[in-house]
Amino acid sequence: MAKVSIGQFVNQVRAETGKVHWPTRKETVATGIMVMIMTLLLAFFFFGVDAFFSSVVKYLLSLLG
Repeated sequence: MAKVSIGQFVNQVRAETGKVHWPTRKETVATGIMVMIMTLLLAFFFFGVDAFFSSVVKYLLSLLG
């Protein structure tokens, strides 16, 4: 690898940062809302699955004694 001075590195970082497509506030808010909705949906789903398996295990343990 070629060695790059600190000044060149900083200039390269600035150039690459300028090429980045930064999301608008609207896009960021919409994405954040979608993340919260999906998190809630998955939480309810896994709560249901956990409750189901808990009931099955309790039932099986009650058969033992």
